[in-house]
Amino acid sequence: MAQLLSFQDIQQKMESFCAYQERCHDEVIRKMRAMAVDSHDCDKIVVHLIGHNFLNEERFARSFARGKHRIKYWGKIRIVNELKLRNISQYNIKAALSEITIEEYYDTLERVSQRHWDSLPEKDKLKKRKKFCDFLLRKGFESNLIYEKMKEMELA
Repeated sequence: MAQLLSFQDIQQKMESFCAYQERCHDEVIRKMRAMAVDSHDCDKIVVHLIGHNFLNEERFARSFARGKHRIKYWGKIRIVNELKLRNISQYNIKAALSEITIEEYYDTLERVSQRHWDSLPEKDKLKKRKKFCDFLLRKGFESNLIYEKMKEMELA
């Protein structure tokens, strides 16, 4: 038999959930639905979390963009799509992208491109090009930058 949690217990659990790492509103609401919290209590808890600065969508979006770019080497397209998937507003997406400088973006593209190009053992030029481009497209880099980088790698 499942133990019913009081409103304060749920609120405390959600505070801990948000304090552990940055969360978006959707994640918090999904977590509470999984805990079978009714929608009225859910709304009250979300308001409390926002009011006490446990939950902040802009801070989440900025942190998400920085982390995914610097650690997973994602491009802007993938970051934007993932933020949209989490129902982040266009304003916050724009703020998140401002966390990535142009120089840092091109440096990351250069590093990832060079590493991947060198790791491809493919002898067939067309297959190597396709694998290279597909990889960078999945990472979320813009196609025009990828094709420029591919031409650069072939000449080197």
